[in-house]
Amino acid sequence: MEYIAVLLPSVVVGLIFWFAMKSIFNADKSERQAEARAQAEAEGNAQAPDTRRNDGHSNGLN
Repeated sequence: MEYIAVLLPSVVVGLIFWFAMKSIFNADKSERQAEARAQAEAEGNAQAPDTRRNDGHSNGLN
């Protein structure tokens, strides 16, 4: 029983550290995914040709 009393604090601190690191890595992964989606959307908008003129007529790209 004394072995459990000796090891329990280290195990608890290790679990707290593991949960903290897991949450940090999950947040980083989510941020990277959101950044990739935003960048892909921005690149998609930049590469899309303008298919309408200001006066509402087609510019021939349709």
